[in-house]
Amino acid sequence: MKKLLLDTHIWLWSLLEPRHLSRRVVSALEDDANELWLSPISIWELSMLVQKGHVSLSESVEDWVREAMKRAALREAPLTAEVALETMRVRLPHRDPADAFLVATARVFGLTLVTADKRLIGSKMVAVLPGR
Repeated sequence: MKKLLLDTHIWLWSLLEPRHLSRRVVSALEDDANELWLSPISIWELSMLVQKGHVSLSESVEDWVREAMKRAALREAPLTAEVALETMRVRLPHRDPADAFLVATARVFGLTLVTADKRLIGSKMVAVLPGR
């Protein structure tokens, strides 16, 4: 069993554009033995993408997220004080605070980050399952 934290784009691709995912990731996401985790940061990122017009949904963000969480049996990764403090130890080649929170979340809870972001894959800050 693997505990997988989905990066925002992996979560969205898995539901909206699965053709962007590698076979390995699709297999991992479909394996009932694996636990799939989502950070509230990803929900925040989705709402920002919708507000900016980069993503369009057929229903409200609230309704879409509720249904998406049920459909994929996602566990919510808590945004705790320990996660916030862990962000101080995260050293990434870019200054995206959402990515820092995702990496910190993976580190605190012992999760493998599923991402196609080459900067995160190359950072060696956390175990990753490359998304492409």
